[in-house]
Amino acid sequence: MASVVLRRIHFLRKNVTFFRLVFTAGMDPMGSAFSRSPLESLQFDNVALKKLPLDPSEEPGVRVVKGACFSRVQPQPLVKPTFVAVSEPALALLGLAAEEVLHDPLGPEYLSGSKVMPGSDPAAHCYCGHQFGHFAGQLGDGAACYLGEVKAPANQSGDLLRENPCGRWEIQVKGAGLTPYSRQADGRKVLRSSIREFLCSEAMNALGIPTTRAASVVTSDLRVARDVFYNGQPRLERCSVVLRIAPTFIRFGSFEIFKPMDELTGRQGPSVGRNDIKAQLLDYVIETFYPEIQQTHPERSDRNAAFFREVTVRTARLVAQWQCVGFCHGVLNTDNMSIVGVTLDYGPYGFMDRFDPDFVCNASDSSGRYSYQAQPAVCRWNLARLAEALGTELKPESVEAILDEYLPLYNGFYLDNMRNKLGLLRREEPEDEALITDLMQTMHNTGADFTNTFRSLSQVRAPAREETRDKAKEEVSRSVDLLMEQCSSLEELKEANKPTMDTRELAMVLSLAQTNPALFEMVSDKRTVARQLERLARLKELMDTNQEDLRAKQRDDWARWVKRYRNRLLQECHEDSDAQLVEEERVKVMDSTNPRVVLRNYIAQNAIEAAETGDFSEVQRVLKVLEKPFCVQQGLEQPLWLRRGGGVGEVRRDEGRCGPSEEEEEEGVGTASVSEPPPSVPYDSKPPVWARAICVT
Repeated sequence: MASVVLRRIHFLRKNVTFFRLVFTAGMDPMGSAFSRSPLESLQFDNVALKKLPLDPSEEPGVRVVKGACFSRVQPQPLVKPTFVAVSEPALALLGLAAEEVLHDPLGPEYLSGSKVMPGSDPAAHCYCGHQFGHFAGQLGDGAACYLGEVKAPANQSGDLLRENPCGRWEIQVKGAGLTPYSRQADGRKVLRSSIREFLCSEAMNALGIPTTRAASVVTSDLRVARDVFYNGQPRLERCSVVLRIAPTFIRFGSFEIFKPMDELTGRQGPSVGRNDIKAQLLDYVIETFYPEIQQTHPERSDRNAAFFREVTVRTARLVAQWQCVGFCHGVLNTDNMSIVGVTLDYGPYGFMDRFDPDFVCNASDSSGRYSYQAQPAVCRWNLARLAEALGTELKPESVEAILDEYLPLYNGFYLDNMRNKLGLLRREEPEDEALITDLMQTMHNTGADFTNTFRSLSQVRAPAREETRDKAKEEVSRSVDLLMEQCSSLEELKEANKPTMDTRELAMVLSLAQTNPALFEMVSDKRTVARQLERLARLKELMDTNQEDLRAKQRDDWARWVKRYRNRLLQECHEDSDAQLVEEERVKVMDSTNPRVVLRNYIAQNAIEAAETGDFSEVQRVLKVLEKPFCVQQGLEQPLWLRRGGGVGEVRRDEGRCGPSEEEEEEGVGTASVSEPPPSVPYDSKPPVWARAICVT
C-alpha cells in the first residue's frame, strides 16, 4: 500500500513540474503550449504620456483636439499580416534579434499594431504645420500611432546613447488606421509608400545621416482603394504598416498647436492661448532630449535660447548632409521637421540622378518650393516659424542673432562634407569653395550623374611631384574618360530641359506680368517663370547642336576642371610627406564618403513591383545593398527579380493632377506603361531609360 502511495506522489510531482513549464511558456486559448514572443519582453516606459497632456476624450472619429498633445487611439488590426522585411540593425536598437522576430508567430501582429504589446499605450500626436508656406491648422498623426517608449538595452553603444540621451526609443506604427487627426483619409498606408519609407530610413542611416529608423514592413490581405495617378481610376492595394523608431517624433509643428489666428489663412492652432501647455512641452523636450542644455543653463531664457540654437545647428548640419548626397525631401513642411534634427517622414523624396540644382522630386510641387537648391533656405524659414511658435519663450534679439548664424553654419558643414568628398583632407584653401562650385556647374552643364560622378573622383590620381607634361596630359585624358561615362546624351539633355509649363501658358503668364502684376502674383511667381525661360534658352542651344559637338564640349569642360582639381590635390602633399600614403588616405576617405549606391527611384520601384506580385526577396536584397552603400557586395551587384525575367507590371500614365493632400503625397508612386520587361542594370549604374517615367507625388 505504501509503495502505491509513493508511486502516486512521484507521478503528481512529475506532472506538477510539467504544468509549471507549460504555464511558464504560456497557453493559447485552446490550451496548447507556446513559447513567449520576444516582443512581449520589451520594457516600456511611456514618459511622454506621463509628462504631456492627454486628450480626455476617447470618442471615435476626426475632431479638433484642444488642450492636449496626444490622444489615445486603438490601432485597427490587419487581415493576415505578414512580414515583407525587417531591419536587423533597427531591431537591435530595441534589443531584438531579427531572426527571432521573423520566426515569431506573433511578430507581424505586434509590429503592425494588430495586437498590442504588453506595456504599450497607443496614442496619436497632435501637431499643426505650415504646408507649402501656408498655415494649415491642426494636422496630427493621421496614419501614425505611438506605441510607447522602449528602454534601450543595457549594451547599447555610447554613440547611440549620445544621439538619444533619454535611453528610450519611441516606437510607432504607420498605417494602423484612423485617429482623430486622419482628416479625409482612412489612416492606412499601402505597400508602395511603406516600402519606400522602410528602405529610405535604413539607407539614410547607413549613409551616416541622422534619421528616424524603420524596423519592419508588414503587409496584409486587407485592401484599400487608391487613385495612384489621380485620374479617377482607383485600384485596390494591400494595407501595409511600417514600424518606425526614433528618440522622439516631436516636430516643429508640435509647437504650432498654440498658434494664434493666421492672418493669411484664417486658421489657428487648436490650443491657442494655452501657454501653460507650451511651457510644459518645451520643458519636456529640453529636459529629455537636451539634458546638457538643461543642466548648464539655470536661467530659463538662456536655456531656451541655447535650445533653439542647438536645433538650428542640427538642422543646418542635416540639410548640408542631404545636399552632399543629392537627397531631396520633397515635403519640407514645418510638420515634417524633427525637433531633434533627424530626417523625418519619407513621402515623395528622391535621390538625384542627373545633377540639376532645380531638381524637384515631388510631382505635386509645381512651384519648386522644395527643390534641391531651395532646401537650405526652406529649413531656415521653418526655423523662423518654430521661433514664432515658441513666442515669448524666446527673446526676439536672441532669435534674430541665432537665425543670422544659420547660413554660415550651413556653409561650414557643407564645405567640410564636400572637402571629404573631394579628398581635400590636409589643408583648407580659400580656392576650395570656388573649386566645388565649378564642379557643380560642370556637372550641371554636362548632365552628369550626381552619385557616380563623385564616386569616380577617387580614381582621379594626384599628380606626382616630377610629373611630365605628357604624363599630366595622359592622366587628365584618362580621368575625363571616366567622367564622360556619367554625362547625359544630347537627347537626354533635351528631354531634361523641356519647360514643364506649356508654351502658350508661359506666354500668357508673361503677358500678365506686364499688364496685370496683381493677377500674375496669383497664378505664378517670378522664380517659376525665370526657371521656365532658362529651360527654353538651354533647349534652344541644344537644338542648335549635335551629339558630336556636345561630347566635345563636355570633354573640354571636364578637362578644364580636372586640371584644376589635380593642381589642388598637389597642395595636399608636403615635401616631407609620403605621397603614396597621402594618396591612399585620400582614396580611402573618398570611397567611404561617396556612396556607390543610393536608393534611386527606379531601384525602389523595382522592389515595389516585385513585392506587389508577392515576391518580397527584392525588398530584402535592396535592403542588404543599402546597408553597405560604400562597398561592393559580391553576389548583390544587380537585381535578381528582373534577371529572372520579371518585368515592370502594367500601370497607367500620370495624368498630372495637382494639389493632393499630404496623405496622398506619401502614397502616390507610379510609372508610365512599359510594354516589355526592362533590362536589368546594376544597382550602381546610371538609371535605365524606363526610370524617367516614374512619377512620385
